[in-house]
Amino acid sequence: MTRRLEKGTRLVVASHNPGKLREIADLVRPYGLDVVSASALNLPEPEETETTFAGNARLKAVAAATQSGLPALADDSGLEVEALHGEPGIYSARWAGPGKDFGFAMKRVAEELGKIGAW
Repeated sequence: MTRRLEKGTRLVVASHNPGKLREIADLVRPYGLDVVSASALNLPEPEETETTFAGNARLKAVAAATQSGLPALADDSGLEVEALHGEPGIYSARWAGPGKDFGFAMKRVAEELGKIGAW
């Protein structure tokens, strides 16, 4: 049986990132879905243990749906630098430190590129 998300359906965006919530809310707005973030529901962030962006997105969506009882949508992304053999990849958020500071992550990327003479 196929399940459909009807207009007015509450959809959990499995993210604690306000920017990601806005992006996804903008994408689903034409469909009339009521978007709520995992953070607004006080859902914990699951540990990202998968080895791909898709795997981590699936893990987050399943966790949010299971904990909230609502349909959930998740996204996982990061920066892959060819000169660094794809790093930081799925570890991009970790490179940003505990404060998830994008500037901090970019500084580390520059440092790593400098170490190999690519910067």
